[in-house]
Amino acid sequence: MSLLDEPPTAVAAPPPLRRNRDFLLLWTGAGLSALGLRASVAAYPLLMIFFGGGPAGAGVVGFAALLPQLVVQLPAGALIDRWDRRRLLVLCDVAGLSAMAAVTAMLLAGRLWLPLVAAAAFVDGTAGLCYRLAERAAIAHVVHPAHLTAALGQNEARGQAAGLLGQPAGSGLFQFGRWLPFAFTALTHLVALVTLLLIRRDLQGERAAPGTSLRSDVAEGLRWVWRQRFMRVAVVLLSGSNLLFQVLTLTLALAVQEDGGSPWAIGMIGLVAGVGGIAGALAGSRAAGRLAPRTVLTGALALWAVLMAPVALTSDPVVLGALLGGMSFAGALMNVVAGVHQVRITPEPLQGRVTSVFALLGSGTASAGALAGGFLLAAVGTYRTALGIAAGMGLLALAALVSPALRLDPDPEPLAPEIADTARTEEI
Repeated sequence: MSLLDEPPTAVAAPPPLRRNRDFLLLWTGAGLSALGLRASVAAYPLLMIFFGGGPAGAGVVGFAALLPQLVVQLPAGALIDRWDRRRLLVLCDVAGLSAMAAVTAMLLAGRLWLPLVAAAAFVDGTAGLCYRLAERAAIAHVVHPAHLTAALGQNEARGQAAGLLGQPAGSGLFQFGRWLPFAFTALTHLVALVTLLLIRRDLQGERAAPGTSLRSDVAEGLRWVWRQRFMRVAVVLLSGSNLLFQVLTLTLALAVQEDGGSPWAIGMIGLVAGVGGIAGALAGSRAAGRLAPRTVLTGALALWAVLMAPVALTSDPVVLGALLGGMSFAGALMNVVAGVHQVRITPEPLQGRVTSVFALLGSGTASAGALAGGFLLAAVGTYRTALGIAAGMGLLALAALVSPALRLDPDPEPLAPEIADTARTEEI
């Protein structure tokens, strides 16, 4: 090297996530929104049953809360790729805050109007769904590419924790006042809104003005997913596993009930499963950098099949909790690895739509599984149902093992240039 040559410039290591102000704000706000949504969903049936709405009213409100997963997913993904993501997230918090404030005001006035509760459940469910999709699409714009895996792992752990705490929070607050769970949810939306407004970075790259219809945008996302051989096969396998897990949930509850167990025992099984999920999410941050998505997918399906089989042989809540905890560990770990793979290979303009396609397939098969599980348990009982779902999961694992498409599992592609440029901006 001559004297005129300049020495290479050292690349500074990015600051850790705990010092990434914008990530922490987004992570906290999304976590609070998820916790509030889980608490209100847990309180809806209690409100209907204990305040005069009856079982039919509980069914109507529960249906309204879940309906967005089936009818809003795909259009929401397209809108996230069209609209400014920050504004959309703000709109989600404002909508959820307004809906929960309306329910709180109604209950404080000593009234219960079923149409209002159902509408509020639908609005808050839609807001929560859009928030999750928009946050997943925006995450690569607030973290350095080297931290993407850890960030998605922390997001998965946060989701598991919200699910773990949301049920007891909703039912516990209801004991002190029927309006409290909904006021709590409104408060979480308000705090999430404040954290969102404090984020300084853009949550998306440069976009051209949309020149197609919303239907065309949705179709473009579906076509992109269909052209990815690995992702196409993987999502079919995971959709099948989601269906089987819904059957398993009903099987566990019925097995405990037939053995004389209480709802408390079922709650403890869910608690152990949630702890397993959190542990799996934290482990997924390391696994994503060391294991190929195909290896994790096949291993998770095989482990699920092995852990499902003993469900046919026991109704002990401790044993069932341990089995479900192991399943949750594998599921959360796989979610992190799959999420990192999806974000890395999906073009920035399609992030919202691709995520919505996967979410729709998962929620759609979950609904079908709940329906099929009820009929199956009534027809053949818990023993045969448990053996049947274990065998079904084993077939899915075998299909993953022999699938040519999964054997061609590609290495993750680098992030799109516009994402990488945004992520490399100076940490605040």
